[in-house]
Amino acid sequence: MHMGTLLIHAGYDTDRALGGSTGALGVPVYQSSTFDQEDPAGAQEYDYARSGNPTRKALEDTIAALEGGAGGYAFGSGIAAVSSALGIFAAGDHIVASEDIYGGSYRMLNTFFKRWGLVCTAVDASDPEAVRRAVRPNTKALFLETPSNPLLKITDLRACLGIAQEAGLISIVDNTFMTPLLQRPIELGADIVVHSATKFLGGHSDVVSGLAVTRTGEIGRRLYAVQNGFGAVPGPWDAWLVLRGIKTLKVRLEAQQKTAGRLAEWLLGQPQVEAVYYPGLAGHPGGAVHGAQAGGPGAVLSFRTKKAEQALNFLRRTRLAAAAVSLGGVETIASYPATMSHASVPQAERARLGITDTLIRISAGLEAPEDLIADFEEALQ
Repeated sequence: MHMGTLLIHAGYDTDRALGGSTGALGVPVYQSSTFDQEDPAGAQEYDYARSGNPTRKALEDTIAALEGGAGGYAFGSGIAAVSSALGIFAAGDHIVASEDIYGGSYRMLNTFFKRWGLVCTAVDASDPEAVRRAVRPNTKALFLETPSNPLLKITDLRACLGIAQEAGLISIVDNTFMTPLLQRPIELGADIVVHSATKFLGGHSDVVSGLAVTRTGEIGRRLYAVQNGFGAVPGPWDAWLVLRGIKTLKVRLEAQQKTAGRLAEWLLGQPQVEAVYYPGLAGHPGGAVHGAQAGGPGAVLSFRTKKAEQALNFLRRTRLAAAAVSLGGVETIASYPATMSHASVPQAERARLGITDTLIRISAGLEAPEDLIADFEEALQ
């Protein structure tokens, strides 16, 4: 099936997929913490909701089908999905990671897991040879995010995942920006794909959730042990909300992507703007690589004003873009990475990476692009 069809018909078209009998066009919300066991001495699929829930299973099977993996796993947030994937490793293990990953992932690697003895080396993953040079005898994993957050840097997944396979590493790719509609890292060699389902998959800024998909059942069993042990799982209502959002992903993201392209082109011509970062722009570093591994540039862009005061004034004055954390909703969101998504990154490191006080990240929504441009023009004055 084409992806647009699979988003709607991934196996849970009616309640019958979970044993229902009404034929309702939507899986039920099994709002239960525990399950009656027919044979207390035996085993059954559902016993306690931390370990499994039918509504959650529908979401997990759906994301596995969309990403083309062996198994899906749902979590209470995107960072819970990332942390649980990292939780399959042990003290003394070494991880190579993109240097410009989401700030929450940076924080977990460099504080929480560092205290556990997990060692991380950050590299410029847009250079595959930098990834290769960082591999040590005790390296166990490669963590990538492309396009990166918030500067939309591109990693050559085929090249870097090939390096991981050669070295026997488990590769993890954060696919939040692209979603399986635009990019399928498992097909390129990834072992684990993670998502903040809060973003484009949920799509309506009304749920916090995370997802992970494993390429093999063996890695899936290791991840499930962490999921079940930590218990950082979503409730059935949150799982249902993400399932609902997934059904409209194609029409939402395609429209948002078109708007993002128009905004990026318009911002290039504004005198207050110093630089625009968007994979759909001609000349974007790594744009050709991105075009070869993804089905579109996505709906997130960043731009840099010439002065910090201009960036802050824009965020204060825009009426149609919410000045807020997060992205991927039906409404346009303007974020200030220096104090929002990457506030936990030390200031010196932010400066080195280019996450300055002049940088704004835009997640294009479903408003008319003409209205957004008019609003942005006034806010930039």
